Amino acid sequence: MAHVLEFKLPDLGEGLTEAEIVRWLVEVGDVVVIDQPVVEVETAKAMVEVPCPYGGVVTARFGAEGTELPVGAPLLTVAVGSVAPESGDTVAGGRADADADSGTSGNVLVGYGTGAPAARRRRVRPAPVSSTGTSSTGVPSSDGTSSGETASGGAAGGPTPTAAPAPASASIPDVASAQGPVAVISPLVRKLARQHGLDLRQIVGTGRDGLILRTDVESAISATDEERAAEAAPVARQVQETGEERIPLRGVRGAVADKLARSRREIPEATCWVDADATELMAARAAMNAAGSSVTGPKVSVLALLARICTAALTRFPELNSRVDTEAREIVRLSGVHLGFAAQTDRGLVVPVVRDAHTRNAESIGAEIARLTEAARDGKLTPAQLTGGTFTLNNYGVFGVDGSTPIINHPEAAMLGVGRIVPKPWVHGGELAVRQVVQLSLTFDHRVCDGGTAGGFLRYVADCVEQPALLLRTL
Repeated sequence: MAHVLEFKLPDLGEGLTEAEIVRWLVEVGDVVVIDQPVVEVETAKAMVEVPCPYGGVVTARFGAEGTELPVGAPLLTVAVGSVAPESGDTVAGGRADADADSGTSGNVLVGYGTGAPAARRRRVRPAPVSSTGTSSTGVPSSDGTSSGETASGGAAGGPTPTAAPAPASASIPDVASAQGPVAVISPLVRKLARQHGLDLRQIVGTGRDGLILRTDVESAISATDEERAAEAAPVARQVQETGEERIPLRGVRGAVADKLARSRREIPEATCWVDADATELMAARAAMNAAGSSVTGPKVSVLALLARICTAALTRFPELNSRVDTEAREIVRLSGVHLGFAAQTDRGLVVPVVRDAHTRNAESIGAEIARLTEAARDGKLTPAQLTGGTFTLNNYGVFGVDGSTPIINHPEAAMLGVGRIVPKPWVHGGELAVRQVVQLSLTFDHRVCDGGTAGGFLRYVADCVEQPALLLRTL
């Protein structure tokens, strides 16, 4: 006899509350093994393949590709114990037989952990299939839909998590028809429902004994929003006829919009800039790469050298390696430098973080930048690789522009912008010459320091660009 286990969208990283289904990797009826990736989702920070902690037969999928689901909403259900693996089959990762028999995973996944199996288990038995391809009890057909699944519940991961029936011998309470007071404990849940005009008596709780959880209310809110969107469909079609295009602000684009808007709203930023002669820096880079040509490994990039200069400058001006705790009204100076760098990808702008950059040399920083950049372009960055930065380096010179006034990557206190390095007339040694010139701009949070500190930081960076030998003092 099989047990039907429900796999819900897990918490994929810091502060993430939803994810968009990009691509299903399994179909209803497929046999999956423990920790097999079943769906590819896009969060506000990364593209992630989500593995299922159960092994068995997929009985239902919740949400079509392109649908956003809140954390905690059902992803799929798996009938565990209904299929015996063929001879020679092993559980993913070389799992022991005991784990395979239990049908659950004990692995800790990147960004989150596979928790214990759900406490509520339902036994299923095969049901006759109707002519529509759906069992008479609501088990989904191969297209992933169910006779009992509504449009709002399927799209938003609403309060219809059960995709397989229970036999007559099972005792599953019918919460929807239960009499008595509404099963709500948390006042926050009541407040959330009240704010959105929801009747708690119309919501089916998925908690123990029918308890209404916050995720149930949020799913109901999503379903209501979808209904309103459906009602507004004629208006949307009318807009399309006028030639306008509306693009939802969600995923990476939505996260960028929210963070930049918050930065401008909360941080009193100021920008200072300076032109610097980068001729000697370019010559030093060429010499370093020439000397290391016989050694395997990537060449040292200009961005890596600038990153190393930044770590040295932050040692001298720690005020800029900080953040502001607005609630406590305190400036929090950070001991380590976790250097973020802006990377443009097909999915939008992301900021991978080089951990402990203050302990690395230019070669090590360059290798890590190259590794993270490749992962960013492939959409393989994890949430942990996109969070925790303390200072950001933005090389907008790759776009062929000279200057910019970048917006601070909240909640950091500063960002250094680097323009393109181009030949320009420059007074060098008392004479006019053609030199390699770059514009450097520093945007800083005026709450953490005044202009003197910001100017000192920027001047030190410019001096190191013009005279790379100054870095020898900090090596």
